[in-house]
Amino acid sequence: MKVSRCIRCCIISLFFFLTLAPQSFSQSLHELKVKGQFYDRPLQAALIHLEIGYKLDFEFKKEELEEFRVNVAFGKRPLPEAMKLLLTGTGLDFELEEPNLVRIFKRTGKIVPKALSAASRFNITIEGTIKDSDSGETLPYANVRLAGTKIGTTTNVDGYFSLFNVPSDTSLLEIKYLGYQNLSFRLSPDMDLDNLNIFMEDFDVELEEVLILSEREEQLMEASTGISTISVSPAQLATLPSFGEKDIFRSLQLLPGVSGSNESSSGLFVRGGTPDQNLVLFDGFTVYHVDHLFGFFSAFNTEAIKDVQLYKGGFEAKYGGRISSVVDLTGKNGNTERFNAGFGASLVSVNAFVESPFANGKGSFMVAGRRSFQSSFYNNLFDSFTESSGTEQGPPGGLGGRFGQIEVQPNSYFYDLNAKVTYRPNSKDVISLSFYNGQDNLDNSRNLDNNSLGGRGPFGGGNANFTFNSNNTDLTNWGNWGSSLKWSRKWNEKFYSKANLSYSNYYSERDRRNETSITREDTTIERNNGSYEFNDLKDVTFKLDNEWKLSPQNQLDFGLQSTYNDIKYQFTQNDSISLLDRDDIGATNSLYLQDRHIFFDKLLVKGGLRVSHYGVNDQWYVEPRASMSYSLTNKLKLKAAWGQYYQFATRIVREDIQQGSRDFWLLADGNRVPVSYAEHYIAGLSYETNGWLFDVEAYYKNLDGLSEYTTRLSRSGFGPNQSLDYQELFYQGTGVARGTEFLIQKKVGKFTGWLSYTLGEVLYDFEAFGDEPFNANQDQTHELKLVGSFKVRNWTFGSSFIYATGRPYTAPTGFYEVSLLDGTTADFFEVSDKNALRFPNYHRLDLSATYDFKLGQSPSSFGVSIFNLYDRRNVWYKEYEVIEGELIETDISLLSLTPSFFFTWKLR
Repeated sequence: MKVSRCIRCCIISLFFFLTLAPQSFSQSLHELKVKGQFYDRPLQAALIHLEIGYKLDFEFKKEELEEFRVNVAFGKRPLPEAMKLLLTGTGLDFELEEPNLVRIFKRTGKIVPKALSAASRFNITIEGTIKDSDSGETLPYANVRLAGTKIGTTTNVDGYFSLFNVPSDTSLLEIKYLGYQNLSFRLSPDMDLDNLNIFMEDFDVELEEVLILSEREEQLMEASTGISTISVSPAQLATLPSFGEKDIFRSLQLLPGVSGSNESSSGLFVRGGTPDQNLVLFDGFTVYHVDHLFGFFSAFNTEAIKDVQLYKGGFEAKYGGRISSVVDLTGKNGNTERFNAGFGASLVSVNAFVESPFANGKGSFMVAGRRSFQSSFYNNLFDSFTESSGTEQGPPGGLGGRFGQIEVQPNSYFYDLNAKVTYRPNSKDVISLSFYNGQDNLDNSRNLDNNSLGGRGPFGGGNANFTFNSNNTDLTNWGNWGSSLKWSRKWNEKFYSKANLSYSNYYSERDRRNETSITREDTTIERNNGSYEFNDLKDVTFKLDNEWKLSPQNQLDFGLQSTYNDIKYQFTQNDSISLLDRDDIGATNSLYLQDRHIFFDKLLVKGGLRVSHYGVNDQWYVEPRASMSYSLTNKLKLKAAWGQYYQFATRIVREDIQQGSRDFWLLADGNRVPVSYAEHYIAGLSYETNGWLFDVEAYYKNLDGLSEYTTRLSRSGFGPNQSLDYQELFYQGTGVARGTEFLIQKKVGKFTGWLSYTLGEVLYDFEAFGDEPFNANQDQTHELKLVGSFKVRNWTFGSSFIYATGRPYTAPTGFYEVSLLDGTTADFFEVSDKNALRFPNYHRLDLSATYDFKLGQSPSSFGVSIFNLYDRRNVWYKEYEVIEGELIETDISLLSLTPSFFFTWKLR
């Protein structure tokens, strides 16, 4: 309690210091930094922009300025430097007078109106970087297009672009980036066209008193950039309903083709795939587990992320090692213009960040951290693990449903920490070091006896002939470590390289034991059972990616990747039976080549090849891939993709009929655990206007090398001298995933959002589970999503509704006992056909409201979110136990009606 009180005091003190600091130490006019982008604008309009944005008072004679126009852009610069740029060539001068007066006057001599210069260079190549105008963050995957033509490109991960065949040095560029205001940028003959810095404003910057803006594309996501590709704006996530935390992966679950009913996991089930089949990259290193708090939150702090790209299928050759999809996250580099800090709090956690430039703006750093605290809201989340939809219930892994409700309060917390340092020694090189650590800890241990039941159940009420005592140990912890060192270099306007050395570690440990003593008259029965699981995965990877622009229509990408894995897994039951004990080590070396070509300004074709050597079985794997998009008109586009994919590190489902399935990571060995394989077929079309997007895609995936681990398929009737070989209980199968996605998105206006519908099917075929294919655990026939965001002044209201077909499951129909080597017995279940039953259909409605305001000059926001508004009790899974010869079933429900609150504050 003293530690928690101290933390709260530190946070409050930091808040007041940072809030008052800007007011206590105000800048002089000579120190004030301003920014602006004025392309073919009247000089007077530019001054009004600065006047309103920075609370300046300009004094000038209107007739002396009205003939002048300016064409200049600058990031954060001291006010004197900015004024010199604005007034160059006008014959005007200025002087500053504290506290806020800027006086503009005519120099001695005749004033010559400053006109826009005529073009002096033609058919040129331009190079530059797209940046955030406030923080200086580079903006990856921004679209840059030459106005009035189809000549365009996309910035790379470092925000860099080059554009060929630009008609002249006065051409107009149109730039778009999700979450930012569209920008028209006019080139000028006096610009350095080999090193442009173009600054974009986010949607928090508005000067409605000066400018009349058209409808804004303030979108949460963009689904029109390519086939099966979706971009997400982390800055806009606060407008979506949540558990009280802005959560990138929870927001991704609202997108078409991604299952939104997996409330118990932040992992993504993309087009019938499972979370382990997704390649999740954060600044180049692989993240193997994305859950906090058993999946209620994802492991990523939104404050540390600036861009998210989701490739739902048919992804290109530079990505390998997964068979379903790719999530590519880019972390923030840190503010390159000035110091900034902020913090936030919800009913679950507190978080804070600090960012600042160094080395005269050549470098920047960012540190962000988040830590949960065990509030009543946090504890309520745990209640969903034990709350039954029926009237009888017991503790998980304990005595079972018919002994009544046991009140247990777990001790638990999670945290995550991000840090990144970026240094730009010159205009050609970028060096960055990124670090991430996240961890969860849970102690759900408890001791139970007759008294703890409070007289309820068959052991209560004074039954002196029947007593019991149960000691339960339940300890769980898991986490991720990750880091990467990246060096990017622009060799020239055509060639760009990026080298990345990374380390990743995922670990999970679970110790779950139960010691029960039951006394009936003079007879005492002792029962000890439990399990211990430990999974530790290490990944060391080196990647080299190259971009070579052969011509305006042709780009060649090529590179290599080398990955070393060391994966350990131990699974022990009853302290004496080692079910599995594996230590897998192996290396995968890959080369890839991809060509991107545009034909007739209408047809975009990508063809690629990835070749990998897998050291564990000394085999080569060839993965050809291809995609295309064809513009029938300016609004209507056809698209298609095909590719083959292999996966070498895989997460095995360990079927657990009694308490919900578990899973663990292993390396494929080509024997018990095969190398996974998928072949993607995708086709679709999209129709896009300025305000709407209509998109449909159909997909078909052949799956092979699927694995599952279960003990229930061993034959019954084992005698005391017979044993089970648990190493043999891996089963292999094939599968198919197919479906069609429909999307209608409203992109502009005060109300934005989308409606999506997915019709899908996932069938697995495991010979061990029967002669007929069965629906996979993640199969959902129908899924409907409605997501909306409505903005009114400082308020933003969000809503989301999800309806989905219930998931399949397997249920026990009976049980029997098997004698084990140590003389004890274990219960084994007779079960229904594999996934023959389905849970009830899933649906829920979430609402949110966010209010943006300022504390002093610092942007802040306060919000409320209501999860599961009408309190739908969706079933998570069922637990089964054998108690005194009786099979007990317990429904484990997901989260009920849950309101939450959050607050955020930033210095700037």
